Amino acid sequence: MVQEDYRNQGLFWSQSSTDSGLSETCPKENIMIEHLKLAGKVALVQGGSRGIGAAIVQRLAKEGAAVAFTYVSSEVNALEIQDSIVANGGRALAIRADSADEKAIRQAVQTTAETLGRLDILVNNAGILAIAPLNEFSMRDFDKTLAINVRSVFIASQEAARHMEEGGRIINIGSTNADRMPFAGGATYAMSKSALIGLTKGMARDLGPQGITVNNVQPGPVDTDMNPAHGEFAETLKALMALPRYGTSEEIASFVAYLAGPEAGYITGASLTIDGGFSA
Repeated sequence: MVQEDYRNQGLFWSQSSTDSGLSETCPKENIMIEHLKLAGKVALVQGGSRGIGAAIVQRLAKEGAAVAFTYVSSEVNALEIQDSIVANGGRALAIRADSADEKAIRQAVQTTAETLGRLDILVNNAGILAIAPLNEFSMRDFDKTLAINVRSVFIASQEAARHMEEGGRIINIGSTNADRMPFAGGATYAMSKSALIGLTKGMARDLGPQGITVNNVQPGPVDTDMNPAHGEFAETLKALMALPRYGTSEEIASFVAYLAGPEAGYITGASLTIDGGFSA
């Protein structure tokens, strides 16, 4: 395997050194990459080194896409994900980029298109959850929540649309809390995820004539570092669900992969909930 290391720029690019572009040790089924539904596609996942984002990166790669993804501080995780994809015959590009930084976001999109040759799929997964009572919530946390949960989605989508052709996919990762916030302290988070519903609808209208679809996936409680299945809110949340369990990152990733694929070409402007009946 050949690995070009751009550590000073926060960029890690790996690909197989075989003539076919696949790892010599990859399974036979991975060699038949032309049968995968995302073969030949290039994806960028904003916030892809942990949790749901990491699962999305790995699932898109499994479906045949070359995948770039951003991270802020989880360099070890990012390199492990990249190396795992390459070991299975794929292409991966890890980019250090802060989703609160407009320049970094735009550069990540441009780097993806330039390095991997095109851009077909954008998944806006970066997000933060800051919880505090209304009278204690700081303006710093308010501004940061909007910058990462909403502003970064707009910036990345605007930049990505300039590189996409017909059949492009933009998939935002929202939250079922846009529709239901069952505990105190989550007003700003709920607001930011509600904003994605409107942003998704508007972008779908703007980009529809180009043949680009835009959708919003709204997960319910999912077992991640941000909201662990055994955390302080877990039992309360499970009691509110039709299926009394947390979802997995892989379940969300499979839904995203469907929206990224050819079967979902007539779905756009939709906010689609996958929450175990939390909002039922």
